[in-house]
Parts: sequence; structure tokens; C-alpha cells
Amino acid sequence: MERIITTLIERLVGKGMEITTIPAYIRDLANILAMNSHLTLEELNGRLRSLGWDDFELDDHTLQLVLANFETDGPMSSDKGKVRWFENHSE
Repeated sequence: MERIITTLIERLVGKGMEITTIPAYIRDLANILAMNSHLTLEELNGRLRSLGWDDFELDDHTLQLVLANFETDGPMSSDKGKVRWFENHSE
């Protein structure tokens, strides 16, 4: 589980995202998916842009890493725990 999270963080940072913004990005993405889990990648990116994430384009591989983290029984298995894990481990 922790390897998936590490890979996700490395991928986001490698695509130009500041490590300190990752928790907010994951929180916004989780909130969008909680409201409608059947959005296309294009629709997700549109919703993220409407929240101010203009500088980052979510791709399918990164989305799959995020979803894998949300679906596990690990430290991110509850809604509150998902974001809290990133907030506690992003520094």
C-alpha cells in the first residue's frame, strides 16, 4: 500500500506539482469523485480546473493510482483517512 502512495506522490511531483499542494489536490479530487464517480477523465479535469487546478492535467495512470489508494483497506480506507494520510505524509 505505501508503495502505491509513494509512486503516486513521485508521479505528481514529477509532473510538476509542488509536494505541499498534493493533499489539497487529492482532497479536491476525492470530493469530486464522491459526488460523481462516473465522470470521464476529461470531465474530472474540467472540474479540477474549475477549482483552480489549471497547471496540472490529470492522466489515466495517475487517476488509477489515486483510485487504487481509495479502494484499499489500508490507512486510507475511510473518507477522512484518505486525505488525512496525505496531509500527514506529504512533508
